[in-house]
Amino acid sequence: MLQVFWQFFKLGWISFGGPAAHIGYFQRHFVQKLGWIPQDRFASTLALCQFLPGPASSQLGFAIGYQRAGLTGALAAFAGFTLPSFLLMLGLSLAGQHYASQPAALAVVTGLKLFALVVVADAVLTMANQFCRQRLTLTIAVLSTALLWLLPGLTGQFVVLLTAALAGALCLKKEGAGPGQPLDLNWPFLLLFLGLLLAMPLLALTGTAAIFADFYQAGSLVFGGGHVVLPLLQGTLAGDLSQEVFLTGYAAAQAMPGPMFTLASLLGAELLPGSPILGALVATFGVFLPGFLLVLALQHSWQALASRPVMAGAVQGINAAVVGLLLAALYQPVFVSSVTGAPALAAAALGLLALRAFKCPLLVLIPAFMLLGFWL
Repeated sequence: MLQVFWQFFKLGWISFGGPAAHIGYFQRHFVQKLGWIPQDRFASTLALCQFLPGPASSQLGFAIGYQRAGLTGALAAFAGFTLPSFLLMLGLSLAGQHYASQPAALAVVTGLKLFALVVVADAVLTMANQFCRQRLTLTIAVLSTALLWLLPGLTGQFVVLLTAALAGALCLKKEGAGPGQPLDLNWPFLLLFLGLLLAMPLLALTGTAAIFADFYQAGSLVFGGGHVVLPLLQGTLAGDLSQEVFLTGYAAAQAMPGPMFTLASLLGAELLPGSPILGALVATFGVFLPGFLLVLALQHSWQALASRPVMAGAVQGINAAVVGLLLAALYQPVFVSSVTGAPALAAAALGLLALRAFKCPLLVLIPAFMLLGFWL
């Protein structure tokens, strides 16, 4: 367990670049260098993590730790890979509570909010190109955006995802597919996932329990990677935190190594200012837990599940709806809160050009936008 923790802890400090880059780090380190997992098993485990809701790269690391050292190894992998970015995001929150009103801090926040616009726009374009290649999937994405603008909040997001899954299952399933292989589910973990998801919204929770419930619910619905956690958490916590906190944290998460889901660490600390460390821990555990429970429940069944035509169609529908969810968030709260005039819009357009066309590294763009905040 300690060996697993140490290997993931080292990677946690240097894994910049987002989920796709993390997968490359894992492949080189655990398949090629250490030989902990063969390439075919690595590929099958990655397919499972891409199929499920949750943070795909963190789920992949969790699964590698599980295959190496059981459940304790899985927890060690999660702790090691997440701890560096958790500490950095918690430190950012603590510093913000003391210096948030300073002019320099306000300027940095202005730049980071504008940078968030660039990153979300890039995510929308990338995911639309990947998931909206058919007329129906493009229609699902656009209708999802329109519905979310008219019905913002977690309720609208849940309705969109459920409707898209049904539409995909009915209209995007592969005709003539076989009956599929029998499933080998780990029922205790699956029932725990479903029980927490269904029971917590019915309870009148307060304090840390309410924080855990909100982040668990958001983590259960995140399809499409770390970018999608922003609109889900913003829809859940809009009445408790300002849009500035969301966008600053989201932009800062781009600069951190490790998983983007540690945005929850900053938000949890902000939600519990009297005990920020406890708030950060509860929120972080809550947002990661659903994805890990699903990995444990389905890791022996993913091939049989994915081969079923109805399920494959439902996943296509959900992916298209995720594009619509991100597009809706691009306008509100991201665009509305970050673009204050023509100079800011021009800077965002140039930033998007630099990111997409010239592949400018995030570690160059982030300080550039922070400096830009002083001018704006």
